[in-house]
Amino acid sequence: MEQKEKGSMGYLISIVLVAVLGGLLFGYDTAVISGAEKGLQAFFLGADDFTYTDAWHGFTCASALVGCIIGSAISGYLASNWGRKKSLFFAGVMFFISALGSMEPEFLIFEHGVPNFELLVAFNIYRIIGGVGVGLASAICPMYIAEVAPSNIRGTLVSWNQFAIIFGQLVVYFVNFIILGENANPVIEAMKVLNADEAAWTISTGWRYMFGSEAVPAGLFTLLICLVPETPRYLVMAGRDDKALAILQRINGATVGSEILHEIKTTITEKTERLFTYGVMVIFIGIMLSVFQQAVGINAVLYYAPRIFGDMGMTDPMVNTVVMGVVNILFTLVAIFTVEKWGRRLLLITGSIGMAVGAFGVALTFGNASMSMVCMVSIMVYSASFMMSWGPICWVLIAEIFPNTIRGKAVAIAVAFQWIFNWIVSSTFVPMFNMKTAGDPDFGHWFTYGLYGVICVVAAFFVWKLVPETKGKTLEDMTKLWSKGS
Repeated sequence: MEQKEKGSMGYLISIVLVAVLGGLLFGYDTAVISGAEKGLQAFFLGADDFTYTDAWHGFTCASALVGCIIGSAISGYLASNWGRKKSLFFAGVMFFISALGSMEPEFLIFEHGVPNFELLVAFNIYRIIGGVGVGLASAICPMYIAEVAPSNIRGTLVSWNQFAIIFGQLVVYFVNFIILGENANPVIEAMKVLNADEAAWTISTGWRYMFGSEAVPAGLFTLLICLVPETPRYLVMAGRDDKALAILQRINGATVGSEILHEIKTTITEKTERLFTYGVMVIFIGIMLSVFQQAVGINAVLYYAPRIFGDMGMTDPMVNTVVMGVVNILFTLVAIFTVEKWGRRLLLITGSIGMAVGAFGVALTFGNASMSMVCMVSIMVYSASFMMSWGPICWVLIAEIFPNTIRGKAVAIAVAFQWIFNWIVSSTFVPMFNMKTAGDPDFGHWFTYGLYGVICVVAAFFVWKLVPETKGKTLEDMTKLWSKGS
């Protein structure tokens, strides 16, 4: 049969849309707790066999991060041995099990609606299972997109994964809002629920529906991933050249597809190589990209936005949070439409500088009532600068910077560091933010954001000195690049 000289953009886009649904689930799963946590806390405060302390609640809200670290750590093994497609299917199954299990942790074992310690353990196990799905998706979705995308639009397509993550967070905010409806959220003070009667539905049922709502996109993703192909790079490593060629030619056209297959085959001499085959620097850069993406402190803003806006004196913190979410999406689009024009390095450096300006602005104005608007704008600048740079571009670079034969393992290590530092930043923000000294009750406020600002400056310097530009390069060019330096 005669092969077409022009590839099918529709086929490529359909594949990428399925893959970015994994990114949407990533965002959905990490943000669903924000709407459900008050009802969940009130429910477990009713337990008779143990005391549900703030510490237990903090662990329960963050338990999914344990799974994220596990999922990202095993993603390299699964991606290299199962393939990218089967690994994403497994992630979808984990999302689905977690959604239903978190909604009904009593399933077949415990009496429904009776809070106790064993039920808390079961709930956290289900949340950790969902976290494994998030960890896998966070590593393998960008890798999958990068390995099927033509080099001239690879950065744009991988950036859509970050858009899907932010969009997934925004979707679940609205879903939680709709589920809550006219029902009251519990008001909790000193470990007591002050409005138990008014919030009875939310305490018994509302939080369950919020977690269960994830089963719909999770089920859709799990089914659709069965319809997409394996990536050509993995197929070549698995010795399935004919299948790889067919996919490459369908995406890129007959001639270009054959040329890409030749490039892949010349850079893949065996299925995998040792992690440090291309030297320490490529691994170091991948890890530090992940570390800086979290160490700049963005999740301290995203996870605690209502608390931050409330402390600023804003009358409706949730409205400010939604506005920030919309701004985040708009600036993620900026990255998507400029990454192939400006390049990765310029966006990262520009974003780092913008984040530094925003962070220092918050540090200088927080707590000053007359400067509250400047402080809010600074937060918006800080968040928007991240969304047009480190948010999507870090994923782009992690997906494309490593040579083919070590990509699975190297991406797994880099993403594991991302989740570890996500946990560090998230767990240290509130204690740092609330630090006080005898002479300065606002010490923690300016210190925290001042520290994030300094880290942003260091991140810009790191990119300028060490990170190579990958715009327009094929994934096979990465092998040549790091072979020269090894």
